[in-house]
Amino acid sequence: MIKALFFDIDGTLVSFNTHKVPASTIDAIAKVKEKGIKVFIATGRPKAIINNLGNLEFDGYITMNGSICFAGKDEVIYKNSIPAEDVQTLTNIIRKKTITSTFVTEKKMYIVNPNWMSDEFSTLLNVHSLPQIDPEDIPGKEIFQVSPFITPAQEVKLMPQIPHCESGRWHTSFTDIVAVGSGKNNGIDAIINHFGIALEDTMAFGDGGNDISMLKHAAIGVAMGNANDNVKQVADYVTDTVDNDGILKALEHFGIIEK
Repeated sequence: MIKALFFDIDGTLVSFNTHKVPASTIDAIAKVKEKGIKVFIATGRPKAIINNLGNLEFDGYITMNGSICFAGKDEVIYKNSIPAEDVQTLTNIIRKKTITSTFVTEKKMYIVNPNWMSDEFSTLLNVHSLPQIDPEDIPGKEIFQVSPFITPAQEVKLMPQIPHCESGRWHTSFTDIVAVGSGKNNGIDAIINHFGIALEDTMAFGDGGNDISMLKHAAIGVAMGNANDNVKQVADYVTDTVDNDGILKALEHFGIIEK
């Protein structure tokens, strides 16, 4: 019996075309909450830029790909920052090669070396006016996520240099780097342990590479119709796109809400 639903935001709950949650999804979430099912966010976004969920309320949040998890809006139940030595290595590489990147602390998201790619990122996520930071000012800050704008080939070369980190790519232009032990799968565990929910009673929805661990870990993993093929391959079910009532259709398919 499903007791907890975990939703990625961008491309899953929220359309990249409208930057809004479809009306069918809002109605579907209301119906599952009426049945006593808990609903959670599982996103790569830090809490500071979760700005596109309208009036929807959730029972908890997995943010920054599992690096910080909340019960309700404010109770931190799990934190896992990137080790200082890996932050220093990343900072040195980004400074030396003038790589555009975001650095995220618990409460703020910064941009380094902004360019047209970061402008594209801001448009994609509907997030603007990120504060700039000099790489020299990063060491000493507790960093939970770094998102460099690098190619997959560059990512392969980078990751062995930061052995305490893992990456999850959900966009061709950049990847999200977090500490080992993060990941949305571990975020699910932190949430269900806190709420006393069994893993076999969970369902997760996602569309990007950083959702793969979550879709494989939950009892039922649902890939959106707009997901990449590698995401669809690990899912238990592939629904329609975010813009074509994908979440509603999946919940109806599994009998969680009535048609």
